[in-house]
Amino acid sequence: MLKMQVNEPYPGTQAVMRAIALLKAFTDEQPQLGLAELAKIVGLNKTTTYRLLTALENQGLIARNPANDTYRLGPEVIALGGRALRASDLRAVSRGELEGLARATGETATLEALLGSDVLVLDEVSGAYLVGATHYIGARWPAHATSTGKVLLAFLPEAELAARLQQPLAQMTPQTITAPEAFSQALAQVREQDYAIAIEELEIGFSAIAAPVRNHDGQMIAALSLNGPSARLTSQRLAELVAPVTAAAERISAQLGYRT
Repeated sequence: MLKMQVNEPYPGTQAVMRAIALLKAFTDEQPQLGLAELAKIVGLNKTTTYRLLTALENQGLIARNPANDTYRLGPEVIALGGRALRASDLRAVSRGELEGLARATGETATLEALLGSDVLVLDEVSGAYLVGATHYIGARWPAHATSTGKVLLAFLPEAELAARLQQPLAQMTPQTITAPEAFSQALAQVREQDYAIAIEELEIGFSAIAAPVRNHDGQMIAALSLNGPSARLTSQRLAELVAPVTAAAERISAQLGYRT
């Protein structure tokens, strides 16, 4: 069992840091732990651990099961988590990452969500280049022809995705993937690599790359994209943008509570 390091960055915070370490000791795999196990994880003796657990229990942050004398996270943690989720507005959380991504790459960055068979542009930050891509907030585009749409479709439940693929896919350009089998293969590749690229599938001369944004449950709720003219976003350039766009999407997901 992994032992946690309980550091004290400032004088007088030791008890707080130890209490936080106890709360973080509980995982999906180990939702209930005994006193000895908790003491070992946080690196404290059982007496100190018990005192901290009693204080946390009094505040509803820890609950004790008297039947087997184990502990679990209490109802007040659930209440606090709900408040944190309600305070984490997707656009507010993502705005800084959009700005940083556009500034670092020079390309236009967008945040998009699935709406029916389309993707909806929730937010956008223009890049530094004079020739760029402008989608405008609120614009809608066919999901199957976009990098963001492919990311969001790829992680839908199997039955829902199958139902969507029964509908004809519009041919936006000669590069648009419309054959159901070919599109299914493209989505399988997206799931494997965890990002999507669309080269002139929505519009001739326009290319994009997107990565998924997940919430605390691991659900795909949005996609982060970099897009621009194909003359600039060559295959080599798109490959270079994989790291920054996926890293930014992962940071947004982390702020929304997602943990790998």
